[in-house]
Amino acid sequence: MKKYIDEIKNMKQFLLLWSTQAFSALGSAMTSYALVIWSYTQEGSALITALLMVCSYAPYVLLSIFAGALSDRWNKKRTMLFCDLMAALTTFTVLFLLKTGRLVIWHLYAINAVNGLMNTVQQPASEVATTLVLPKENYQRAGGLKALSNSVNSILTPILATAIMGLLGIDAVIVFDIVTFLAAFTVLLFFIKIPDEEKREESKTHVFTAAKEGIAWLRKNRGIFDLILFLAAINLVASMYNAAFPAMMISRQGGSEFAMGVVNTVIGVGSLLGGIAASVMKAPKSRVKMVCNTLLISMSTENFLLALGRSLPVWCIGGFLGWFLIPIMNANLGAVMRLNIPKEIQGRVYACRNSLQFFTIPLGYFLGGFLVDNVFEPFMAQRSINSLFIRLFGSGKGSGAALFFFFIAFLGVAVCLYFRRSPHIRALEESELKGGTDI
Repeated sequence: MKKYIDEIKNMKQFLLLWSTQAFSALGSAMTSYALVIWSYTQEGSALITALLMVCSYAPYVLLSIFAGALSDRWNKKRTMLFCDLMAALTTFTVLFLLKTGRLVIWHLYAINAVNGLMNTVQQPASEVATTLVLPKENYQRAGGLKALSNSVNSILTPILATAIMGLLGIDAVIVFDIVTFLAAFTVLLFFIKIPDEEKREESKTHVFTAAKEGIAWLRKNRGIFDLILFLAAINLVASMYNAAFPAMMISRQGGSEFAMGVVNTVIGVGSLLGGIAASVMKAPKSRVKMVCNTLLISMSTENFLLALGRSLPVWCIGGFLGWFLIPIMNANLGAVMRLNIPKEIQGRVYACRNSLQFFTIPLGYFLGGFLVDNVFEPFMAQRSINSLFIRLFGSGKGSGAALFFFFIAFLGVAVCLYFRRSPHIRALEESELKGGTDI
């Protein structure tokens, strides 16, 4: 018990920062969820609604590399406070436009772009702030706690947002978001002390030069670079999955909106339990090996069960197995990054990582939707009733999406096996086993 009390004391600043920021993130997620529903009811177009996410992601993908360089030069606490304040101002703007009856869809595009930009700047600053307030031995536990809060938010967001909208209207959801912001902002401003970093000569370096330094560091440290490329490839597969998931769960035999909701809930529960496991489990001998193996297990279970399953229980088992290990993977990946990247350049390296790791997401969404609609569904529609494909994946609309899941299951496994054989990743793993990154 004394050991756990001492650990809590050592993590006091992080726990205060993490809990209030997670609370604020819940409010923001609820507002985003509510506005997606609002936009769809106003416009009746999935494409117009999807562009909200495009506007949010575009600044993140395009500008992350420069945001990290700026983050390394700026005070972390002031950067986080400014970004939170700007995001809150956009929320107040939405509430004002909504109350005055002036809110239209292009307002949300602009607001989402601003929020995306603020997230782009804040994310690397927040990552470095976490490093500065944590002892090394708690890196993995912090990653697990972050995964835990993300999982809880993913479960609570649709439940709370729908309930509040039904009882009090969308205005109340936005007000709740503002309350969570005020709580997190106040705690960060008055109660969180982020240690000052050592002053560096490169703080005067031009932002483009600083961004190049982040890229140069990754080129010299190929183990970390290949891990980032590995995650970029996984994100491509995962976003193809996300694009095809509604088409399969709602349209195929045995599927429905209810089935999709149940599977999503099970996925959230699996992520929650995985986050709890990541926060309490001991550090493995090799974190790199843990990252590779957890992704391989996830990719080789969920997609196959979703593709070949014909009932809700099987799909739920697939969703649970696919997502339970992801928080454990993320916790170990975060620890690998923090232990290998020097603190003074973490912001710019994290920013380079974000640009490289997440640019595949919009590409995956496009490919997933295009391939399901124009390749896999037409292919299944042309099969005869006695075809092996019909026996495996069913008939009618949605069977093509099931076949597509079977395809990306093999693609995901192939990605894991390919990068698992990377000599640079293996060298990073061997360095860990020899004690190079042990804590």
